[in-house]
Amino acid sequence: MKIHCEREKLSAAFQTAGMFAPGRSPKAILQNVKLVANRDQVLAMGTDMEVGVRVVVEGVEVETPGAAVLPVSNFGAILRETSDAKLVLEANANGVIVKGTRSEFKLPAADPEEFPNVAEFAEEKFHTISARLFREMIMRTEFSTDTESSRYALGGVLFEFEPNQITAVGTDGRRLARMVGAAEAIGGHKGSDGNTIVRTQSMKLLQRAISDSDEYVQLAARSNDLLIRTPRAVFYSRLVEGRFPRWRDVFPSRTDSTQFDLTAGPFFAAVRQAAIACDNDSRGIDSTFGNGNLILAATTAQHGQSHVEMPISYDGAPITVRLDHRFLTDYLRVLNPEAVITVDIENSESAAVFYTDDKRYGYVVMPLARDSV
Repeated sequence: MKIHCEREKLSAAFQTAGMFAPGRSPKAILQNVKLVANRDQVLAMGTDMEVGVRVVVEGVEVETPGAAVLPVSNFGAILRETSDAKLVLEANANGVIVKGTRSEFKLPAADPEEFPNVAEFAEEKFHTISARLFREMIMRTEFSTDTESSRYALGGVLFEFEPNQITAVGTDGRRLARMVGAAEAIGGHKGSDGNTIVRTQSMKLLQRAISDSDEYVQLAARSNDLLIRTPRAVFYSRLVEGRFPRWRDVFPSRTDSTQFDLTAGPFFAAVRQAAIACDNDSRGIDSTFGNGNLILAATTAQHGQSHVEMPISYDGAPITVRLDHRFLTDYLRVLNPEAVITVDIENSESAAVFYTDDKRYGYVVMPLARDSV
């Protein structure tokens, strides 16, 4: 293989592929990025066997087609440190030579045939959604998952596909985040068996690797994995085994609950202030809504007491719910500070439910016992 490439464009593709290479692995070959040069296209591939990517490398002229395996750490350092605008890469059985105008590096060789295959996107049935919306759906659900639970299904985000939308859900059994995004089904795509659960770590990688500039994302759910295509890359992730909880049952059906609006930014600031008096053993904040005011209060032996107030639009009788401050801050930090959210509460023993004004993003938090420490 011999190619002439623009360093910055190669670096961008290599960095994306390198995200999916494990820092440690029993299979040393996985700590590399595979570069494949065909006459019409050059691809950079990375995988840890659970999640992987194929990225198109732009700004490349192929002199001799072929493949090379490039170590993430060493080759990444070359791309970062050299100031050459253009590089020549030549690979054979003896190694890989990287030449710039005033620099030259030689890297040890590895057999490209040992690198595992990274799935291609050849599906004719899929959903299309905007990249910006898809990244937002990941950000607003993955934090609610539980990667340490023995219930493996809780360690990922559930995707459900309908003709005109995609629903993403994350839960750890104590709180649940659900977001609905407008999407288009192509070819009658319906997903797999309704249990498309993608592990949380894969979701975090995808959120970083997919750019708003990608414009769109195409998703094809299969029996064992989820394929994702953007204009510049193809991603895949194995699915998590297990059955996801009946999440629709978590959203309470209420007829006489109390609802009112709050602005996310001031609410977030008040929760952070009240949480100063919390510790690892006592994370509950007594949240009292009523009489046109919200009072947040916490007490611990080690950190003392906090009492924070802010005006709200609810003028009715006070309702106090003890909530884990971490669950509130996790939710509020993924919202725009100017966002208006609707709070739905019933009593101190019922879940608190939060909705954005368009109702597409909902968040349920189970209350803590008022007598807990």
